[in-house]
Amino acid sequence: MSLPPTPYTISVPDVSLQELQQRLAWAKPATQFESSEQDSWDFGVPAKEMKRLVAYWKDQFDWRKAEAHLNELPQYRTEIEVDGFGTLDIHFVHQVSPVKDAIPLLFSHGWPGSFIEVTKLLPMLQGDDSQPAFHVVAPSLPNFGFSSGVTKRGFGWAQYAETFNKLMLKLGYSEYVTQGGDLGHWITRSIGTLYPEHCKASHLNMVVAQPPKWTTNPLLALQHSIQPYTTHEKNGLERSAWFEREGYGYNLLQRTKPQTIGTALADSPVALLGWIYEKLHDWSDSYPWTDDEILTWVSIYWFSVAGPEASVRVYYEGSHGRPGKGLSYEELQEYVPNVKLGLVHLPRELVVVPRTWAAALGPIVLQTEHDHGGHFAAWEVPEIITRDLQAMFKKDGPCFGIVPGRNGY
Repeated sequence: MSLPPTPYTISVPDVSLQELQQRLAWAKPATQFESSEQDSWDFGVPAKEMKRLVAYWKDQFDWRKAEAHLNELPQYRTEIEVDGFGTLDIHFVHQVSPVKDAIPLLFSHGWPGSFIEVTKLLPMLQGDDSQPAFHVVAPSLPNFGFSSGVTKRGFGWAQYAETFNKLMLKLGYSEYVTQGGDLGHWITRSIGTLYPEHCKASHLNMVVAQPPKWTTNPLLALQHSIQPYTTHEKNGLERSAWFEREGYGYNLLQRTKPQTIGTALADSPVALLGWIYEKLHDWSDSYPWTDDEILTWVSIYWFSVAGPEASVRVYYEGSHGRPGKGLSYEELQEYVPNVKLGLVHLPRELVVVPRTWAAALGPIVLQTEHDHGGHFAAWEVPEIITRDLQAMFKKDGPCFGIVPGRNGY
């Protein structure tokens, strides 16, 4: 019998901190590339910026302070049996609202994020007399953070969905709603596809969709053919094209040869820092990252249970799942009929699609557009995610009462 959820405290051993210090002390800096543009990021993280951050990580960054701050979150661990993969230890944040009828909300993070991304949402989702309240569950994905690693091949979107659905059921939430971006987009879509009897509504802050097809959605395809793109949509398609042209290299490597880059990430904290910091910089909307924020995010990967190399394998598994069994990217862009869907379009997201494309994903009850915000929406613009969730589930909203017996007030 699996153990019930128990409180969890992050406690990185002193020997792990000492090893990190030793590795940082032996780090060999890269050659500074000469560019006509000062501090250019065109080739990736500038060498002098990496040198500065490595020195700060080694000499000034206080992991124990960051650890203590993380331990202020209500964290737990529990065992989840996943078909074909045995028992996994799952780490999760679980904020229980004082509101009796609060709505259970499953938050799925992405890469290179972690459970930390939910932090800024928690106080905003407590609810009050005028806004709905949520019980928030934010797990560390298997292979990430302080959840178990999976070394057996085949752990794809269906298995992540199974893990999280079983976690929600174990916590007593037989019906719930979801929110996600990045990898969380695909996990959220998988949960809605596989478990619509439990997942009643979803909100996505990374919207991946294709133009509607005449064969499957003729009315939407007609609308798409005659309706011109808005300025926001044109800019979004330009952003998407930039990402495919200039920012997609990591994805091709991680979805084809994850063990190759994994070797570097497992051995070198400097390689890990450069690999992640580039994304934090390029994928956000001029967010003012502090050194402590950057190094806390990266340290969670370095000190993760399975090691930083484990996190990149999800890209391979997600793109090599067998159709109908592993849930492919193509299947997850099909119409999901029984789960109400809310979407937010942010200008500095990696993929920004027109509204007619997005409408092919499911029964849309909310689509919002904003003039700021990037890929790490819950961290960069938590107020936008909160407003969308409130709009969906408030008393006169399209999803009010969608979870029986839990109206959020």
